[in-house]
Amino acid sequence: MTSPVLPAPVEPGDRVAILSPSWAAPAHFPAIHEQALGRLRDDFGLEPVEFPTTRRDATPKERARDVTAAFADPSIRAIMATIGGDDQITVLPHLDADVIRANPKRFIGYSDNTNLSNYLWFQGIASVYGGSTQVHLGPVPDDVHLESLRAALFGGDVRLTQPERTRDVGIRWDDPRALTDRAPDLPAEPWTWSGPRRTVTALTWGGCLEIVEWTLAANRWMRPVDDYRGAILVLEPHEELQTPEQNYRLLRSLGERGLLGVASALLWGRPPASDHEHPTTQDAAAKWRAEHREVVSRAVREYNPELVVALDVDFGHTSPQLLLPYGGSVTVDGESRTITAHFG
Repeated sequence: MTSPVLPAPVEPGDRVAILSPSWAAPAHFPAIHEQALGRLRDDFGLEPVEFPTTRRDATPKERARDVTAAFADPSIRAIMATIGGDDQITVLPHLDADVIRANPKRFIGYSDNTNLSNYLWFQGIASVYGGSTQVHLGPVPDDVHLESLRAALFGGDVRLTQPERTRDVGIRWDDPRALTDRAPDLPAEPWTWSGPRRTVTALTWGGCLEIVEWTLAANRWMRPVDDYRGAILVLEPHEELQTPEQNYRLLRSLGERGLLGVASALLWGRPPASDHEHPTTQDAAAKWRAEHREVVSRAVREYNPELVVALDVDFGHTSPQLLLPYGGSVTVDGESRTITAHFG
């Protein structure tokens, strides 16, 4: 098959669709949403455009109608999801693939939006993994995230910066401090590298590990395994604190499907170690992530020991959050221990 192509970047003044293809968080926390829209206007020079279901709980068919309409609208230059959720897989059957293929646009989202990014990959359209208005622009944003988001929107290459501190959750959105204060954080362990000291530049595939499992189970919008040969797998656990063994089993499924075996590199996202109901300490968080590193390394040893591997990379369900192309190009340099995202 032809490799997916990342649609053209935006330019200052462009209109960007702000959609809720999963959960309509803006319907429940409008102050966070409004602050995010203001930042897109003031800090990025873009014009956010809402659709009927952006801040309304809606059926999968209604949400799909808005996604298709955003792709069809010639005045819209990119699409950004407000947040993830847990049912976007039910939206995909209602999308108009012909319209979307005829009007490719840069899509930005993560978590449950893995569904839409994978759907676009199947249609030959690359996208961006990461970014959201509700989680990353409504609250006080991280500078490293803003730099990454700017490249994802406007194009260019960006070398991922390894942060010194990390946090799993922000301040609850019903707390007024969420609009003005940054949540507490903890020290971030350095990225862990393994495998051959070679450089890999290739397209990416993957996303949120649980959603990837759903994709395999549904067996829709998946290419033959050989179409993923040479790809860089970008995989990260979601925020519901799956145990290391549970995540190993998901990786094992990818191995049995052959997807680990045909990959050229693996970027594993830093796994969340806490949530609002389960706070953690520095030592407990470090132990949790070390246990995850061990099971990921175990899966690599079993299914593809020649992978170039970087563990605890700060993308997905972590803050600061770095963005990556999904179906676009990334360079993983096992010699210099660097990762560069190519956003066109």
